[in-house]
Amino acid sequence: MKRGKGRKLITYAAVAVFWLALWQIAAMAAGSELLLPSPVSTAKTLWELMKTGRFWLSLGSTLLRVAAGFTLGVIAGTLLGAVTASVPFADALLSPLRSIIKATPVTSFIVLLLLYVSPVRTPVAVSLLMVTPIAWANVSKGVTGTDPQLLEMAKVFRFSRMRTLKSVYVPSVLPHFLAAVSTGFGFAWKSCVAAEVIALSRNSIGKALYESKLYLETAELFAWTAAIILISMALEALLVRGIGRLANDKR
Repeated sequence: MKRGKGRKLITYAAVAVFWLALWQIAAMAAGSELLLPSPVSTAKTLWELMKTGRFWLSLGSTLLRVAAGFTLGVIAGTLLGAVTASVPFADALLSPLRSIIKATPVTSFIVLLLLYVSPVRTPVAVSLLMVTPIAWANVSKGVTGTDPQLLEMAKVFRFSRMRTLKSVYVPSVLPHFLAAVSTGFGFAWKSCVAAEVIALSRNSIGKALYESKLYLETAELFAWTAAIILISMALEALLVRGIGRLANDKR
């Protein structure tokens, strides 16, 4: 086990060194920090940003929006998935809505929502819309894929609705639900930041990105981008680990 972990760490380190070296070469070829800042310059700028209250305020505000949109999207998608899988008429009636949401570009949603929702709430609404169809489709698939023999057994042994739900449907839906949660989080994060950039939401990472681009602060733009990537990777890793533990507990 220790050797396996050691090899993984060495592999990750080698991959990181390779891409950082490639970035450094590209920055040297560009010959200008305005065009492409080096990894060292980006790291220094990120470190300076982390010393400011603005950085943590923007980060906290964006994380709250992502969490709100993600949570609401998972709840809405789970309810819609359960209803449409159980009631054929509801599926026929609502499935076009899911297709429309999936096909509509994120930018279109952001611009449309700005007509009706404040710039602060638009990122939350966009994240909700991006996560809902993912949870919807996965939960619906889990419900319809429930083993008919297990349902028949529940009838034979006269399980209550609650016991049937807990003992039959939940184990069937759980793997699909957990996959939706893992995938949906990435979409919620990216769509929220994109909405903040366009909506110029107050105290947000998206607005900081826009201002960095507007004032040609390229190193700061790269620093904010690096922060987004690192935070997203860390949170996704924690989420996947939590999902794995939950799935193992349910077995």
